Amino acid sequence: MKILLLDKNHLLITEQLSARGFTLVEDFTSSYEEVLAKVGDFEGIIIRSRIPIDQNFLEHAKNLKFVARVGAGMENIDVEFAKKSAIQLISSPEGNRDAVAEHVVGMLLVLMNRLFISSLEVKNGIWKREENRGDELLGKTIGLIGYGNMGKAVAKRFSGFGSKVIFHDILPDIGDEFATQVPLDQLKKEADILSLHLPITKETHHLIDAKFILEMAKDFYFINTARGKNVKTKDLVEAVKSGKIKGVALDVLEYEKASFENLDTENDDLQFLLNSEKTIITPHIAGWTVQSKEKLAQVIVDKIDAQFLQT
Repeated sequence: MKILLLDKNHLLITEQLSARGFTLVEDFTSSYEEVLAKVGDFEGIIIRSRIPIDQNFLEHAKNLKFVARVGAGMENIDVEFAKKSAIQLISSPEGNRDAVAEHVVGMLLVLMNRLFISSLEVKNGIWKREENRGDELLGKTIGLIGYGNMGKAVAKRFSGFGSKVIFHDILPDIGDEFATQVPLDQLKKEADILSLHLPITKETHHLIDAKFILEMAKDFYFINTARGKNVKTKDLVEAVKSGKIKGVALDVLEYEKASFENLDTENDDLQFLLNSEKTIITPHIAGWTVQSKEKLAQVIVDKIDAQFLQT
């Protein structure tokens, strides 16, 4: 089986799959059109986000048996057309769920305890104590939307802080010892902290908008390590300005490029988020640790191995 690698990943992908009899070809620079011209020669593709795998691409990939994404989200792939074409789709959310969970906890602790702000102040000769009084996780209710690999890993971490963890998910009966499944209306009523762990779909695009925010019974902290377009940024900014949202921790932004490699636009709402003391923003790195790079790759190798190992 001949496999095309379109993004740089951990070397173990090439090493292990080559050792198991697969033929791997690396192309980290060709444009969409250039890849299109040769994709028909391959039976497998391994990607991150550089090249969109849309219907046109898949129609040119006449011999394609699978597309493997080193990561969790599949929004860069025309999933429905791939299924109709009997192309196997493989992802690796198991590989970075621990990294995401630790990032969520880290951002929230920094935000609620004003650690970044107070540290900068001290380094600049400013010593403020009352102004930097923190807020504790103990006794808070944490509401998660989405309870897949990421949501479950996050709930497990928060269970050790003395917090109550509840979640809403479209799948029924998936609660466990770390979190209780509730209807969305109940989550909106009880949550002190809201954290998203969703894919981006037609249903989840701009899920967090002015209406959703106003339906939250309490003023709350908001965290998003899922996808930027889950949130209507303009409405988020207004809620921060009004105090309805007490603080925001974002690892993803509505204005990211499809490849996640940079921002696609700048506007007043983005500038507010970048300059506000009530916000923490990181560059889509929640799942981006030394350990997750290896684990993501290993999950992909193992899944390809299980499905397509050549004898």
